[in-house]
Amino acid sequence: MSQRSIVIGQHKPKDQKKTLKRLISYLGASKGLLLSVIIASIIATLGGLYGSYAISPLIKIIESGLTGTVTQEVMYQQLFGKLVLLAIVFALEVVAMYYSGRMMVKISQRTVATIRKEMFEHMLRMRVSYHDANAHGDLMSRFTNDLDLVGEGLNTAAASIIINIFTLIGTIIVMFILSPILSVVTLVILPLLSLMSNVIVKRSRIYSKRQQTSLGKLNGYIEESMEGQMVMQLFNHEEQAQQDFGELNQVYRKNSQFAQITSIMIYPLMQNINTISYALIGIVGGYLAIFHGLSVGDLGAYVNMTRTQGKPINEISSQFTTLQSAIASAERIFEFLDWELEPVSEDDVILENVVGDVRFENVVFGYNPSKPVLKDVTFWAKPGQKIAFVGSTGAGKTTITNLISRFYDIDSGKILIDGQDIDTLNRLELRKHIAMVLQDTHLFSGTIMENIRYGNLEATDEECIAAAKLANAHHFIKILEHGYDTEISGDGDDLSQGQKQLLNIARAAVANPSILILDEATSSIDTRTERLIEKGMDSIMEGRTTFVIAHRLSTVRNANAIIVLENGQIVERGDHDDLMKQNGRYASLYTGQTELS
Repeated sequence: MSQRSIVIGQHKPKDQKKTLKRLISYLGASKGLLLSVIIASIIATLGGLYGSYAISPLIKIIESGLTGTVTQEVMYQQLFGKLVLLAIVFALEVVAMYYSGRMMVKISQRTVATIRKEMFEHMLRMRVSYHDANAHGDLMSRFTNDLDLVGEGLNTAAASIIINIFTLIGTIIVMFILSPILSVVTLVILPLLSLMSNVIVKRSRIYSKRQQTSLGKLNGYIEESMEGQMVMQLFNHEEQAQQDFGELNQVYRKNSQFAQITSIMIYPLMQNINTISYALIGIVGGYLAIFHGLSVGDLGAYVNMTRTQGKPINEISSQFTTLQSAIASAERIFEFLDWELEPVSEDDVILENVVGDVRFENVVFGYNPSKPVLKDVTFWAKPGQKIAFVGSTGAGKTTITNLISRFYDIDSGKILIDGQDIDTLNRLELRKHIAMVLQDTHLFSGTIMENIRYGNLEATDEECIAAAKLANAHHFIKILEHGYDTEISGDGDDLSQGQKQLLNIARAAVANPSILILDEATSSIDTRTERLIEKGMDSIMEGRTTFVIAHRLSTVRNANAIIVLENGQIVERGDHDDLMKQNGRYASLYTGQTELS
């Protein structure tokens, strides 16, 4: 595979007990319902046990009638009474099982809703670096597939295991009461059942983890391909994409296949062992009935109990596969929830009124600490100044703006905002004073008015309209059928790239920031629209400290200072005239470009 390496790795679960314990802790909010489920499960278990045991008194009644111990009339009366009681018990069992099942659905859905809420809240506060390092498809897989499996595990597997454990314990107790000797024979076979179940469950656990991991990679690639479909078609990359997808699909198929095989194997294997056990009990039980006084009724009840005893073991073994899948998925979810959040402390300083004095002093930073992107960068921006960054791709321009917004923390040096070390500032409060307009536009589902108000949720309609006028977006909005109430969906697919960028600028304007960051804000629009934006931008930038990154150097001519970056270092600084006189890197870029106005 040319672009990514795909391996069926040994994805062993890290800590099953810890994951299960953490998952169970979410059930604490449903203690009352869980207790009622346990009580209902006990009632259902007792009903099932009585149904299996009832064959003994029924046979004894028939036996007493056939031997003349009681009259035929009395026998029929006793049989009728026992059958009525059995019907009542069965009815109670059905009601109890229905109730426990229904309540487990409620508990599982409540639990999954709580986890989903925590995940979304966590995602909103996660460090930007985690979003950069993980495919969105894999993150979505944790929200969808993994949560679904956790819900299924709690809903079906957990409820089934609870009932079947009670059934197994109760069955063993009744079996000892009926015949201790036969019970000893049965218990000799149980370790074999347990050993086989344990071996298969361990394998199932490994494959379940692999299955979910490979599904996340597959979903990530599908999402990436959907987003980049036009690029794929443009460069005739379809064949390579099919090959890459085929390899990912095969990995998922193999992992899913192995997980399903272990799930399929466990039931027939246990069933065959139970059949052997059933035959052995029949032989020993027949011997005891003939030579040691075991009644036919008790033998019949015991044999029936043997079948009952095998059923919960089979069910537990079968549901354990589902439960293991749920635990493997929960492990991925908790891994997500354990990703570090952006740190916010009560001791952080909150700047009430930011004037926009920004200083970098000997700043060193790298997304990977061993590979610095910025090297000993020092510059300053006085309040209200417009500072432009130019340089080759990868020089560190966008990195600087990310550091000002404190999306990342520096490795060494200092960044000062109004004389205050940025490391001591509350990053959430700091961002209230900063607005960014990026090259990649992003709009949200809702009306145009709501998208503009996204920059300041307390802004009035009049303030949003004023911001749109400032950004020169008002004209095109008014000619839309529903104006500011026009619904946007699919990230504004019905709008042109320029129109979307105008809305982004209006959104930044309504935020009324002290610091404005424009990162290639006009790179994706035509020259005519660019002139419209620049007119509005001049008004927006007035009185604000503004940092501009632009690939068209004509847009930065009027900057108070132009900083030229190369390989993470500042190589030149000055206004346009000064830099042109120096005849250095900036002059070379400016005179050599083709997009001059």
